[in-house]
Amino acid sequence: MKHFLRVLYQFLVFLYCKILWRGLKFVMRKLTGRCELQRICYNNKPGARRTLKIESSLRYSKNEVLQSALSVHPDRVEKTIEDIMALKKINPDTNPQLGISLQASLLQIVGYRALLVEVEKLRREPYDCDNPKHEDMLLKLWKELRPDCPLTGRISKQWCEIGFQGSDPKTDFRGMGLLGLSNLLYFAEHDKATALQMLNDSLQPKHNEMDQAEWEQRSRDKAIGYSFAIVGINITELAYSLLLSGALKTHLYNVAPEMASLQHFQQTFCYLMQEFHGFWVEEDPNDIMEFNRVRSKFHRKMVRQLQNPDAALCPHFSASDLHLVNL
Repeated sequence: MKHFLRVLYQFLVFLYCKILWRGLKFVMRKLTGRCELQRICYNNKPGARRTLKIESSLRYSKNEVLQSALSVHPDRVEKTIEDIMALKKINPDTNPQLGISLQASLLQIVGYRALLVEVEKLRREPYDCDNPKHEDMLLKLWKELRPDCPLTGRISKQWCEIGFQGSDPKTDFRGMGLLGLSNLLYFAEHDKATALQMLNDSLQPKHNEMDQAEWEQRSRDKAIGYSFAIVGINITELAYSLLLSGALKTHLYNVAPEMASLQHFQQTFCYLMQEFHGFWVEEDPNDIMEFNRVRSKFHRKMVRQLQNPDAALCPHFSASDLHLVNL
């Protein structure tokens, strides 16, 4: 019986997508005098609401010109819009706003794909201690987070002070490669005050590990206790997974008026770091052994938040120069 219902459901979905939906689009065009792309652009505000629908329309189109628009090179977007207008027999002189709207959305779509390629390239680049650029980035991270404490040596237990696991941070970058380091450095450079505050909070012991006098002096009512750098690398992986799954499309389509850049991704990382910090405090875990549980719960929260087509993960720090769309 279950198999029959599953087959029936699949048949109904096929019937709707292949026959009823196409028939409905035909009727709508006859009634409104507008094609589906026109209706999407005119009936939806700029950002994710419009771009996600345009993306879906192009992907499921039977026309090769429309399908190939999703993978066009950014330099070919303008020509592609001209081809789409010609295909749909739309006069650009009498519909100037349509071309502008389509171009902005198509740039967002191809920009997301380009960003994914750029992020993946950084992730796959392993940290190389023989690469001067990599070493400079790592040493700069130390100077940003420990400006008043000189590093005694490249291999040093001091690295644990900013949340690495051992004497050589390169071993901690294995999973996320250079992406983890570049995100941490971006955070430390562009919102230094917040990064330093989070680092300081992360080093605070739990109140039950202090005597009463010290506890009263600190006046703290929440436990922090996590490894700042290691958490940064974990949150980098979380941001990467959101990007890879497409969950970040709502956010990036809402905050980047055209093509999203690596900077948008790094600013998203900064937002996630700050949000996770607050989430960790609210969860009040007994110890670091609960990290995976808290992280998984935080991940689910962010996925739910990003399911809102108006979602925009606005960084809290003043250094952000994100162009935010009025939602």
